[in-house]
Amino acid sequence: MSNFVHLHLHSMYSLLDGACRISELVKRASELGQKAVAVTDHGVMYGTVDFYSEAKKAGIKPVIGCEVYVAPRSRFDKVHNIDSKPYHLVLLCENNTGYHNLIKLVSESFITGFYNKPRVDTDLIEKYHEGLICLSACLAGEVASELTSGNYENARKTALRYRDIFGKDNYFLEVQDHGIPEQKKIIPLLARLSSETGIPLVATNDVHYISKEDAEMQKVMLCIQTGSTVDDPSMEFPTDEFYMKSEDEMLRLFKNMPEAVSITSEIADRCNVEIEFGLASLPEYPMENGKDRTEFFKELCKKGLHEKYGENPAKEITERMEYEISVISKMGYIDYYLIVWDFIDYARRNGIPVGPGRGSGAGSLCAYCIGITAVDPIRYNLIFERFLNPERVSMPDFDIDFCVDRRGEVIDYVASKYGRDRVAQIITFDTLLARSA
Repeated sequence: MSNFVHLHLHSMYSLLDGACRISELVKRASELGQKAVAVTDHGVMYGTVDFYSEAKKAGIKPVIGCEVYVAPRSRFDKVHNIDSKPYHLVLLCENNTGYHNLIKLVSESFITGFYNKPRVDTDLIEKYHEGLICLSACLAGEVASELTSGNYENARKTALRYRDIFGKDNYFLEVQDHGIPEQKKIIPLLARLSSETGIPLVATNDVHYISKEDAEMQKVMLCIQTGSTVDDPSMEFPTDEFYMKSEDEMLRLFKNMPEAVSITSEIADRCNVEIEFGLASLPEYPMENGKDRTEFFKELCKKGLHEKYGENPAKEITERMEYEISVISKMGYIDYYLIVWDFIDYARRNGIPVGPGRGSGAGSLCAYCIGITAVDPIRYNLIFERFLNPERVSMPDFDIDFCVDRRGEVIDYVASKYGRDRVAQIITFDTLLARSA
């Protein structure tokens, strides 16, 4: 078993920068005999769940992290050419407290700190440092930047500041060697700094692709990101050493400081985050005057049933509704139906165009009767069980479209009703493939 663990790695979720597919990086870590691997994407945690699941499945410990961007002043300062070049800092989750704190840091970096990049600052780091292990990062890190600029004393003060924030056992000076002259220049300075302050060194490879041969692929990605071509003389690619190296390769690079290589394993041993899946934590629809939610939902359904099918709907329709209400109630989704009904009702009352509904949710008679969808499941013989049934593992969801010009009003309504800290927008990723012949 290898005594080296990659603690600085960018997956494909470092968009147009990292070229490591989650499944492939986990597989490669296993091939290298490495017991753990970290993912530290630039400023985001998009790949966390995918990475955690794949690593666990493969018997590899997932070390959850992020290479955050740190504003040179305050995250609220956004002056061109002063605040547009943030420093880098690697944060690893030691436990679930750290995981939750990293989520808060990354979220806040987008909400209040975004300026070209999602940025945190020292105040925010001090607030959410608990449970996190900090590495000083690459040449773009604050310590390395000061050293390359010849400001050793500033680098020393910066390192001590971060050690004071995270604690003496939770802050490490990162040494890297990708054959870049600037890195080779500061390695002895980092060693000196470590000797003077007692802050341990940790050896990392700033991984952006799986194998050395993949360097060309990452160059193409960077060209797409910058709108350049691979033969553009302004595009300089320093080396092809940013791949997942073995322990032997890292020991050869840092033969004078083998403890910086082996300490990666010790850090990984300390990182133990457990993410639980399959537990639903659904919000409650707020009822006035202590009214029973189930009864209110039944009233809405029956009112809509008569509006859609007349005062004496066919027996098969009433039985279908009773069946659906029973399943929805038993599976605990009455609040979900009411929440969706509520914001669609708000949109219609305020003249905001609403789509008819898409996907399997159109198979629900209850959804049709209370106005969530506008497609008659009886007329078109749509099946409720495709949307919700006791055997379904994943949670159901309604796909609702709103007028693009006024969609924000609906989001604001939901946020104001349930609290802005309880409403989130989610991102989806598509993968483009070349057409086959």
